[in-house]
Amino acid sequence: MPETLIESELFGFEEGAFTGAARGGRPGKFQLAHGGTIFLDEIGDMPLHLQPKLLRVLQEKCVEKLGGHKSVAVDVRVIAATNKDLERMVELGEFREDLFYRLNVIPLHIPPLRSRPGDVRLLMSHLLNQYNAKLGKKIKGFTANAECALLACPWKGNV
Repeated sequence: MPETLIESELFGFEEGAFTGAARGGRPGKFQLAHGGTIFLDEIGDMPLHLQPKLLRVLQEKCVEKLGGHKSVAVDVRVIAATNKDLERMVELGEFREDLFYRLNVIPLHIPPLRSRPGDVRLLMSHLLNQYNAKLGKKIKGFTANAECALLACPWKGNV
């Protein structure tokens, strides 16, 4: 998401907050997630100048729309993910320490798929069963070449 849109997307905006703002304004993702969960992917890429606003939402459980003057209460669970070393970013002053500790309540470190070759076979089996059911097929397995190719794959991302 372009940096210029992050604030209005997450926190919403009031009519007239900026050129081209929709008539009547718009709620942000936090308001839309009220009573549920919001997933913040690649939190390490959040601009430093927006981090205090996110911290305020987490601490005070309310948002203030861009161009707005009223706080709106929100009750959301937050799941944040990143592939960056946030602790190192805190040391370098690239990520707020207080936000890091607010988000780092239950850290889950998931090793990449490339370091879990046994999981490749589990995924192959799961997906085979899923697509057999979806397509009405009875494919029994993978050829040895297909299995070797999937196991040899470097899996640069994750599942």
